[in-house]
Amino acid sequence: MFKKIKKRDGKIVNFNPEKIVAAIEKAGLKTEEFKADRAKALAEKVLARAEEKITKRTPSVEQIQDIVEEVLLESSFKKTAREYIQYRQERSRIREAKSDLMNIYRTISHADASEDSDVKRSNANVDGNSAMGKMLQFGAEGSKVFTKTLLLPAEMAAAHDNGDIHIHDLDFYATGTLTCCQSDPFVLFENGGFNTGHGHLRTPNSISSYGALAAILLQANQNEQHGGQSIPNFDYAMAPGVNKSFRKALKKNLEKYNKFAGKKIELTVQEDINFGDDEKLKKAKWPKEVIEASNEDVDRETLQAMEGFVHNLNTMHSRAGAQVPFTSINFGTDTTPAGRLVSHHLLTATENGLGKGETPIFPISIFKVKSGVNYEPDDPNYDLFKRSMEVSAKRLFPNFCFIDAPYNLKYYKKGDYRTEIATMGCRTRVFASIFPESDGIVTGRGNLSFTTVNLVRVGIKHGIALKERKEADWDGFYDELDAKMDLAKDELLERFEFQANQHVRNFPFLMGQGNWFGSEKLGPNDTLRDVIKHGTLSIGFIGLAETLVAMVGKHHGEDEDARELGLDIITHMREKCDEYSKKYKLNFSLLGTPAEGIAGRFTKIDRREYGKIAGVTDREFYTNSFHVPVYYPISAFSKIEIEAPYHNLCNAGHITYIELDGDPSKNLAAFESVIRKMHDAGIGYGSVNHPVDRDPVCGFAGIITGDRCPHCGRLEGDTAFEKVVAPTCESCTGDK
Repeated sequence: MFKKIKKRDGKIVNFNPEKIVAAIEKAGLKTEEFKADRAKALAEKVLARAEEKITKRTPSVEQIQDIVEEVLLESSFKKTAREYIQYRQERSRIREAKSDLMNIYRTISHADASEDSDVKRSNANVDGNSAMGKMLQFGAEGSKVFTKTLLLPAEMAAAHDNGDIHIHDLDFYATGTLTCCQSDPFVLFENGGFNTGHGHLRTPNSISSYGALAAILLQANQNEQHGGQSIPNFDYAMAPGVNKSFRKALKKNLEKYNKFAGKKIELTVQEDINFGDDEKLKKAKWPKEVIEASNEDVDRETLQAMEGFVHNLNTMHSRAGAQVPFTSINFGTDTTPAGRLVSHHLLTATENGLGKGETPIFPISIFKVKSGVNYEPDDPNYDLFKRSMEVSAKRLFPNFCFIDAPYNLKYYKKGDYRTEIATMGCRTRVFASIFPESDGIVTGRGNLSFTTVNLVRVGIKHGIALKERKEADWDGFYDELDAKMDLAKDELLERFEFQANQHVRNFPFLMGQGNWFGSEKLGPNDTLRDVIKHGTLSIGFIGLAETLVAMVGKHHGEDEDARELGLDIITHMREKCDEYSKKYKLNFSLLGTPAEGIAGRFTKIDRREYGKIAGVTDREFYTNSFHVPVYYPISAFSKIEIEAPYHNLCNAGHITYIELDGDPSKNLAAFESVIRKMHDAGIGYGSVNHPVDRDPVCGFAGIITGDRCPHCGRLEGDTAFEKVVAPTCESCTGDK
């Protein structure tokens, strides 16, 4: 009998035959084929054969386990044999995962974020070199391993690892969080305030407080979700703060007026008197000087509030102090004087930039364009539309969201901001719903989770790229695409069940404060199924351009036939999502996935498998969603026309980027022509990117006109200004 045994890590320990008995007994009990007495007899056979076959005095654990498999397979207990083999494989998978995790931890601990490390750069919104950034990454990578080894079915985990699909935000899977939410501050501000978990914040009473609490709202919500945060009605939501500040200013300035003019005018500030109600104030016989001073006070306070809001969102932290909240705000359609003032000064604050004049990263500001509101010269907010383009030409933001696109316009109800399309982050769209009560409502809803299909790989396998066939196998392509979409759908349903069984108490702000649609009706111990059904489950795709090259040799930017084929593919995917919605009674939707880290990850895996294929795997990234590749020369108008039809198909999110050379602030007419082309072509969400200047001495980032830095006054001759292309979702490496 052996006295010692060699473990997998090389350690020599005492040999214990009872462990063999226990392992066989455990497998037998699970299959219910036998009990302890039979396990002992089988273990004796194992020991006898081991002494016969193993000549070394110190066998390895693997040698003993191999003989256990042999004995069980030779016995009549076939189910138990399969159970034991499966158990071994699962334990092996867990050990390998632990080993991989230790290597990942070593990278986090020692590598620099600037190095070519996908782990360190997996989230562009996290400083991978900071102590808290590293701590977040340690937790994230450990959570991924736990999810893949113990929560996900093996087929889904393997499909993610081998690059057939990409499960976004896998690190948050085990927490049961949802992706994002379009928060309505009215819900939280006007009903007695809200509680962040560390104390109650009462209803704000000035625009300064409104701006501060809006930032806190976004921060608090991000602590309970794994994606970005959005306010879809920022101008509408902040307008009451302007009006409250105006009433305070009236009272204060009337007291000053009486004091210095020696008068005793007694006027009551009515709740229905708002900023801009000059005629009503005149009829009430308020002194002109008081009105003018109050207007000036509120104008100044609103600008300060918007500057404070922008600065807060670029300095405050969430998720254990490791991230700046990923925030978006939509504005531009409130035509009241108070709402217009908010929009005007938000644009001013964006244009002014941060402390050294840097272009703010957050919030991603999105100007909502609507004919009859701000698109035509006689529209009430036309001046704000013009101003938004001036600021975007300088600061890259705002982006532009088009309410008049037919698939958005059908939900629009004049005067109801809940029916105005809004966007989160770099594209996420949550609007339509199979549930009538939430259909066409943006507020209080968000994406639950999304999974992306590696569309390019399907194209490589069934197209002409590998030179295995002269013509594309379209039947095989669509059969495999359907299988991959079914796998993604099953994974989303698996995750939905996990999310649905979480409780309100697990999300004390998002659900406990009534921020999510319908959650105000739930109690702390209620589960979330009845309310999260109003969110979306999204299936994404990446690299349509490379898919077409793999299939037929050309992409949709360079060939009319490829253009039609591209639309056929994405139409097919959208129809599949619609079928899932009907079958499962959930809001499945199709997402034009941003490039982020996933595009590079898929490319690396496919290049290892299929080699370097011209126009397919020969670059570092697959092209963002349905976009015409950025390296392909094409006019802005042609790019818009080609990409516009995909916006209607990708109901979970879409964007079109137009790249402009030079300084667009010097040619605003050209900039405006691009935005108007987007509007008229049916684009849902668009952005114009252009180079920005950076002074390497003082850090200013923006447009430098002439040869002098507007922040520090330094002349260009001292140290040359750097031309920097602002990061966009075409090249971003973050997964959030």
